[in-house]
Amino acid sequence: MPVVGYFTAEIGLWSQLHTYSGGLGVLAGDHVKSAADAGIPLVGVTLLYHQGYARQHIDSEGIQTETFPEVDMESHLTKTDIVLELELDGKPLFAYVWMAEILGQSGHMVPVYFMDTRHPGNTTEHQELSSRLYGGDDGVRIRQEYVLGVGGVQLFDHLEVELSGLHLNEGHCTFAMLELLKRGWSREQLAQRSLFTTHTPVPAGHDRFDWSLVEDVIGDLLPPDAKDLVRNAGDPEHGARCSMSHLAVSLSTSVNAVSKLNADVAMTMFDQNIQPVTNGVHHITWTSPVMASLFDKHLTGWRIHPESISNAETLPTKDLREARSSARRQLHDYVQSTTGVELFSDRLTIGFARRFATYKRANLVFKDLERLRAMGAGKIQFVFSGKAHPRDQGGKQLIRDIFESAHQIADEIPVAFIENYDMHTGLMMTSGVDIWLNNPIRPMEASGTSGMKAAMNGVPNCSILDGWWPEACLHGVNGWAIGNAEDDRNDDRDAENIYNVLQHHVIPLWEQEGDGWAEMMKASIAASAGFTGQRMIQDYLEFYNQFS
Repeated sequence: MPVVGYFTAEIGLWSQLHTYSGGLGVLAGDHVKSAADAGIPLVGVTLLYHQGYARQHIDSEGIQTETFPEVDMESHLTKTDIVLELELDGKPLFAYVWMAEILGQSGHMVPVYFMDTRHPGNTTEHQELSSRLYGGDDGVRIRQEYVLGVGGVQLFDHLEVELSGLHLNEGHCTFAMLELLKRGWSREQLAQRSLFTTHTPVPAGHDRFDWSLVEDVIGDLLPPDAKDLVRNAGDPEHGARCSMSHLAVSLSTSVNAVSKLNADVAMTMFDQNIQPVTNGVHHITWTSPVMASLFDKHLTGWRIHPESISNAETLPTKDLREARSSARRQLHDYVQSTTGVELFSDRLTIGFARRFATYKRANLVFKDLERLRAMGAGKIQFVFSGKAHPRDQGGKQLIRDIFESAHQIADEIPVAFIENYDMHTGLMMTSGVDIWLNNPIRPMEASGTSGMKAAMNGVPNCSILDGWWPEACLHGVNGWAIGNAEDDRNDDRDAENIYNVLQHHVIPLWEQEGDGWAEMMKASIAASAGFTGQRMIQDYLEFYNQFS
């Protein structure tokens, strides 16, 4: 039976398997889980990283350091008897292949294969390609991408299944397309049978390599017109370097972005029609146990038919409040045990957790501490989590800024920061806080899947109108919009907008007697029904059906 090869450089299947760094990898995990639920013949292909992504350590001043402990892969994955053999740097390169089996609600199994270059027949340098996710320089990165793309195609020879088409999750996977051209696929066949998904709305976020480095690594795999292909795809550097994303776009008929707004942004970056497929989250993975029990009781069949979550208005208010109180207590206990910060049961808990990239402006809510004190003392509290990339000094500074602000307002507004953000912490927070704060520089947030997870757990979003939120937001009904969809960066204006919506809308509703907050929670849950992995995978199926 023909299968779709889903290629991704990182994937988050479960928390302890550290082959993910943030939203891109966790989304890939949700994608394969949703494909398994839907019975779609899909095969996941990725790399194995024995040290995974950096483990974060934060001291009392907010200074982030990192360690890279080895992951016990045998406790997570099954080692197959497949050994790949490629040629790299004029030498043979061998790769073991590990596997995870993802069993869906339908009973269908989607395999995910991990290629591992820690083989005794490899040089030390080649063995190190399987050490860290996003840990090396350009030379390491391009060689990892070579193994992912070329090795991933070779893997299908061993699986003895027919590859109907490719779904490439970002530009890291582009070399798979070149390998198929080498094997005899025509440009027309490749374009018809490939889907490229772009998540990154800024040019700097796309891998670019010097042409000389590309030629050294992949040799005759590089098409003679590669520079023209990159230029013609709208590369802002006009082909000065090899943009992996622009090369993939030039070879694909179908290209999608991960929200409607993201598609508009992407069309300014690529000379190609970009279709939106808004991300969705795997509802089983991202619904907390207490909320899942509530849904089991009152939203019959939601596990198989997550669209039934749209009926959340039927949830008994008393039961919903009890479930949410339980999730809040679990988070408060977790915060106490991991950070020493004591949270108050009656205060509004504001959550913020994501990659600490500078455009996400994690410290924006602390821009005017006096204003924050005046409106929030004794009423609100914060829980933060998130990692900065080890080389991202700007992201690390954001963490230090938050710690400094936290020290200044600790007596009036508790602020906790949970270190080493992972999938487990993500679920604890998206189910245990009271509102989910998101304030990126619009339109730089491609999607924002953490907000979908929060909504699914009855946590209203309070967000800049970026990513998925313009498609979901009913201001004052299922959450709140911060500002009016302004595209220019103005931190003073946006901070003021945050304070205004908290002071005049969020906090008054929180303090109001009656069912107003419960109705907001129900509306938030109902809205999340349009942002499940099931809906997402059905959208992608329209592309997959065109491969044959």
